[in-house]
Amino acid sequence: MKQLFKKNQEIVGLVEDLTSEGLGVVRVEGFAFFVEGGIPGEIVHAKVMKVGKNFGFVRLVEIKNPSYDRQEMIDVVGRQIGTMALQHMSYDLQLAFKQETVRNTFRKIGGFKQVPVRMTLGMAHPWGYRNKAQIPVREINGKLETGFFRKNTHDLVPVNNFHIQHPEIDRAIQLIRNVLRKFKITAYNELNHSGEVRHIIVKRGHVSGEVMVILVVNGAALPNELEIAKEIMVQIPEVVSVVLNRQDKKTNVIMGDKSRVLLGEQYYQDRMLGYTYFISAHSFYQVNTPQAEVLYKEAIRAADLTGQETVLDAYCGIGTITLPLAQQAKRVYAMEVVPQAIEMANKNAAYNYVENVTFEVGKAEDVLPKWNETGVHFDVIVVDPPRKGLDKQFVDSAIEQAPKRIVYVSCNPATCARDCKLFAEAGYQLQYVQPVDLFPQTTSIECVALLVKE
Repeated sequence: MKQLFKKNQEIVGLVEDLTSEGLGVVRVEGFAFFVEGGIPGEIVHAKVMKVGKNFGFVRLVEIKNPSYDRQEMIDVVGRQIGTMALQHMSYDLQLAFKQETVRNTFRKIGGFKQVPVRMTLGMAHPWGYRNKAQIPVREINGKLETGFFRKNTHDLVPVNNFHIQHPEIDRAIQLIRNVLRKFKITAYNELNHSGEVRHIIVKRGHVSGEVMVILVVNGAALPNELEIAKEIMVQIPEVVSVVLNRQDKKTNVIMGDKSRVLLGEQYYQDRMLGYTYFISAHSFYQVNTPQAEVLYKEAIRAADLTGQETVLDAYCGIGTITLPLAQQAKRVYAMEVVPQAIEMANKNAAYNYVENVTFEVGKAEDVLPKWNETGVHFDVIVVDPPRKGLDKQFVDSAIEQAPKRIVYVSCNPATCARDCKLFAEAGYQLQYVQPVDLFPQTTSIECVALLVKE
């Protein structure tokens, strides 16, 4: 079949739909093109960039009839680095898009034809929400720079104002960058695996304002590391901890396994849902604290606890769901594979005077069968796995438990739908899915799914 289109050819077409990545779908003579920045209902003029067998990609040139839902882009660089793919949409449209994305995912992957997907719960102010930054450090024109990688590359784009990040984190990154320049620290060179600093990580307590700085270095030490740590604390008084993390492997994984405190505490503190949490360098903590509270409240509401239940909290992290669950349950058992996280979870429980919890280090798929063998029965199971979803062995062990309710907190609707299908095949009914927008301006979405034993 002769190819109808070629690179650099210009087309005009109607944006009919959006992909799950937020790309507009334009069909010309039955051939599908994907365009970044399009909104359904708009007629766009675009240039062909790539043509495949079944679809192609085009670059937006002009919008003939801009949608009422179109917003002026606040951060053009955010589009270049592939993060804020939805910022050209009104926030109402973003929330509707995410609801429809979850609905379509559960239909296609989970096979749930009539799945009740509720309206996405959004933010009052969907900017400046991120409490954590992981910033690459590279050399540009002989100068140490910080920023983000251009989309689909490892070419650094210097960025001083990342608009979905808390402004104090932006300020801290620039000050730390200047301190590194002052001490003539070299930036990491990925091509020859040389240079000293690979990443700067800044974690900030949303409520406390406390800041932890992690310098990810290509080796065991950094020249003048103590003086650098002192200078960072002088420049940024909110910093309570400066940590050096060793990552000397040729890898895209940001942090290595070994960290040591250069100055200050081994953790910083923050508050969520009325509890104080100690958070270490290796501990996971949701990057949008206000919306994490919304998410966790939805999970706790779905659990429908009376105070008599024994609850499992799988993939518990530092206990941010565990402790609020324990307030309404008889007892909560929780597991997490990261030892430092369980160390923090025990510390957090003790600090908040929560005694009806049991934490254990290990993979969820290994720990749950062991608890099954000891005769522990769970009335409610709450899971909050990473993007890959649940291990099949864990699913089988959870089904063996036969809890009356399973509450699935997910950062990936695709794996959530896949796993919910397994539970449905075992006799559980999917009651509803509640999307929660923890990542405004991006295509990422969290959700809470409730499954009840039939």
